[in-house]
Parts: sequence; C-alpha cells; structure tokens
Amino acid sequence: MPDLSSFSLAGKVVVQCGGTGLLGRALVSGLAAAGATLVVASRNRAALAALADAEQAAGRTVLIEETDIGSEDSLRGLRDRLLIAHGRIDGLVFNAVSRPMRAFGDDLSAWESSMATNATGFFATARVFGDAMAARGSGSIVNIASMQGMIGPNFWLYEGTSMTAAPDYFFHKGGMINFTRYLAAHYGPRGVRANVVSPGGIFNPEKPQAPAFLERYGKTTLLGRMAEAREIGGAVVFLLSDASTYVTGANLPVDGGYTAK
Repeated sequence: MPDLSSFSLAGKVVVQCGGTGLLGRALVSGLAAAGATLVVASRNRAALAALADAEQAAGRTVLIEETDIGSEDSLRGLRDRLLIAHGRIDGLVFNAVSRPMRAFGDDLSAWESSMATNATGFFATARVFGDAMAARGSGSIVNIASMQGMIGPNFWLYEGTSMTAAPDYFFHKGGMINFTRYLAAHYGPRGVRANVVSPGGIFNPEKPQAPAFLERYGKTTLLGRMAEAREIGGAVVFLLSDASTYVTGANLPVDGGYTAK
C-alpha cells in the first residue's frame, strides 16, 4: 500500500502569492486543508482579512501578510519575517496576476502595467523565495499558469459576448511555463523543485460567463464543461508534497482534456 502521508503538507510552511480571487481562495482552502502552515501574501489588506475570517469560519487557519510583489524590499521583508517566525520556507505558490488589457488595441501603458506584476513581480518573487529554499537545500515552487500559455486563442468561443482573449495574458502565461523550466534547472542542484500547473477555463459562480460561451467551451473539452475552482488545488498540493519529490520542470495541465485533442 502506498504511503498516503506523503501527500500531506503538515509541517510545511508555504507562501501563496495571490489568494483573494476565485482560484486563489480555492487554492487557499485546499492547501490549508492539506495541513500546510499557509501564508497568503497580497497587497489588498481588506481582502486578506476577509479571506482569513472565511477560512477561520470553516475551521481552517491561514496567516496573512500585506505584501507588494512589485517591490523586492517588500518581498525580502516577508521572507525574513517568515524565517524568524518559522525557521523555514518549504513552498511557494505563485498565483498573482494582473489583467489590465482587454483588447489588442489597448494603449501600450496597459501592456507595461501587466509586465510589472506578471513578469517582473513573478521573477522577483521566485528569486527571493527560491534563494531562501535553496539555502536550506529543499523546497518546491509551483507556478499557476494557464492552458492559454500552451495554445493560441480560439476567438470563436467569445463571439457575441463581452468576453475577450487579451494578448498580455497569453504572453505572460507562455513565458511562465518556460521560465519555470529555467527555475527547475537553476535550483535543482540545490534541492529545490519548480513546476507549473496550467488550468483550463474555470466557471465563476459569482459572475457566470455568458451562456453562449459556456455552451461552446463545453464542446471543446473532453469532459464537456468548465472546471470548478476547487478542482485545481489537488495538482498544487501534489507538487508541493513529498509525493512528487522526483517531479521538476513539469507542466501539468488541469484543463478537462482541452489541450489533449
């Protein structure tokens, strides 16, 4: 019988950047339920407080830290506080994302704003916490990309709706997937793994997508539907856990078979 305890995150200190959105909240719940000492970092203090209250009401505990991932000083401050408080950092989940662009013709300032979080902030976060884990000789980085970093857009899905396929998102998620391979090569000799999870489309019960989009999207997957946010967390728990100690440099699509066809 396999040792199922290897899937537990008990005793692991995990930092999650980006935890107040639809997917972020689901990841927080999943990681906390798996036993991690979970620290959620975001710039939005009010949203962090609401997240902590919701998790406490559900019987789970998360720690919250107001942090600006666009500032190395802010990131280093968080790292140092965690090392003082816990003596270690075992995992990083990068789920932060900025999506200022809505169309190909948007002003260039929107593209530049997107780069600040999705490229520069991503790199700074991976380096600050990757170096801290490498100093201990172990750790796991899990980056949340998207199947849209693997494929081109299918504009047919959006026809007749207000939804769009913004170009910056495709650029950053594609870059994230390949940069994760760089991180795996860079940190591997020092015991730190780096992998990426690429979700497919996620149904938003708070602001449901257009019916025409939902019908079309379902026809493009092998399971006939969009994902629920909670369905992404299992892959992240696995990649953070000791059940995946020989997995690094991998891209794990969680897309209902969208990219398998």
